[in-house]
Amino acid sequence: MSPPRFDAAFADQLELLMRWRRDVRHFHTDPLPDGTMAELLEIAALAPSVGNAQPWRFVRIRSAGLRAQLAEHVDARSAEAAAAYPEAERRGRYAGLKLHGLCEAPELLAVFCDEAPAAGHGLGRATMPETLRYSTVMAIHALWLAARARDIGVGWVSILNPQAVRRMLDVPEHWSFVALLCIGYPVEASDVPELERRGWQAREPLADRLIDR
Repeated sequence: MSPPRFDAAFADQLELLMRWRRDVRHFHTDPLPDGTMAELLEIAALAPSVGNAQPWRFVRIRSAGLRAQLAEHVDARSAEAAAAYPEAERRGRYAGLKLHGLCEAPELLAVFCDEAPAAGHGLGRATMPETLRYSTVMAIHALWLAARARDIGVGWVSILNPQAVRRMLDVPEHWSFVALLCIGYPVEASDVPELERRGWQAREPLADRLIDR
């Protein structure tokens, strides 16, 4: 089979997709159509991985009890993080941010990395075992772009204790926690990150992060 050719119009659309991919916090509660999550996970599994190890492990959280537990845990850790800012102005601005959609998003997905996968037979990671986690993040990004292309939002929740989440979800010891994702239809779409719109942090010039040697 001949490989597909991607024209300039497709390249423009791909750039547009990247520009409109956002970390979503505000979700409608409407459920996703049947089969949509399965479709997104199939695309996520097309991501590249070190040694073709495919170390990603997905836990789809359907229990209302677990959802409530996770939301309570994240809110408590968020309060601790806010209190750690010495400046009152920054604490107040932090308090005004919505940091998760755990109560509204119709789908919650925890993503883990299997640190000892049989697949791949150790290829490529002998000196950099962390490449397994990098590979898992690639799968998350693939899912994120596939979701945005379907007008579905994704929010990555990171104000949490990874070990506590592992215990809540009762996963194997050799799985390391990578992400807790909220997935659903966003209340609004924007090509500007919410943290930039709210004055927390703007995107900075690429030139500040590019070094020539």
